[in-house]
Amino acid sequence: MTEFLLYVVIGIALIFDFVNGFHDAANSIATVVATRVLTPFKAVLWAAFWNFIAFAVLGTHVAKFIAKDILDLGPTDKPFVTIGVIFAALMGAIFWNVLTAWMGLPSSSSHALIGGMIGAGIAKGGGHVVKIDGLRKVGTFIIYSPLVGLALGLLLFILVMWLFHKYTNVKLTNRIFRKLQLVSAAAFSLGHGANDAQKTMGLIFALLLGSGKITDPDSEIPMWVVLSAHTAIGLGTMFGGWKIVKTMGNKLTRLQPMGGFAAETAAAVTLFFASAKGIPVSTTHTITGAIVGVGSTQRLSAVRWGVASKVVWAWIFTIPGAAIVAALSYYVVAALS
Repeated sequence: MTEFLLYVVIGIALIFDFVNGFHDAANSIATVVATRVLTPFKAVLWAAFWNFIAFAVLGTHVAKFIAKDILDLGPTDKPFVTIGVIFAALMGAIFWNVLTAWMGLPSSSSHALIGGMIGAGIAKGGGHVVKIDGLRKVGTFIIYSPLVGLALGLLLFILVMWLFHKYTNVKLTNRIFRKLQLVSAAAFSLGHGANDAQKTMGLIFALLLGSGKITDPDSEIPMWVVLSAHTAIGLGTMFGGWKIVKTMGNKLTRLQPMGGFAAETAAAVTLFFASAKGIPVSTTHTITGAIVGVGSTQRLSAVRWGVASKVVWAWIFTIPGAAIVAALSYYVVAALS
């Protein structure tokens, strides 16, 4: 029975990964759709491909962080990270993702999952099971990732405008940057796959460690886990989340191909750095910061700050909201088991 439940929860984790791709598809394709470089259908296919191959390019550092640096795994004979804990964590994360997708708010799937793990872990073992150093690193980059994205987006857009300021043929410039946006969208999708798909990998890896299927925490993540996680997020991306695409691509600010290229490139650079360091950042936070940075180079009023403030509130409530749902889910699981 335990074996059956283990694979059921792994299946639910892959469903979460699918929802993650669905929810965060907007991050990868918002600018190319908003600037009409690609149709929505072609854009999600393009993003899904680069999501899938990310592990081969940028490794699995983030997955290992999620598996070992958020919750204490506990002793091998009585682990803290059990099937019930992972199930409850997923319920918290999935609930928050579905709620914010329905509301059209680009909240962070990454932080929803981390919040779910924290809530379920505390519900089972108390506050001491949470690794403070890992949580501090996540909290630091909640602040840094959108600010770095904003700064890079602003600086890159200024640089691009300076390089092309003598080009008076607007149609030609737009045509150049429409093609360049294919590259920047691919780079951002690569970063998205390297960071977001790996959170589910890390969750499954922690589950396999907790259940005794894997005994060495320093071992490599099984290839079947890597491939299934990337497949799930790729398929989710192919379905897209059109309400969030509209918010990200049109409501925050109006983007032209040059601005779209700058925003995606800035966000991609941020994600590459974070993924190489094994830091689980929010792709949502990063691309939103970059879009706001590009929009603010025109004038501050070009950014719709009312919409941006709603996005920020969604970020603030993500970890505690998912944690509360996960804790309640664990209490239900514990009562029924």
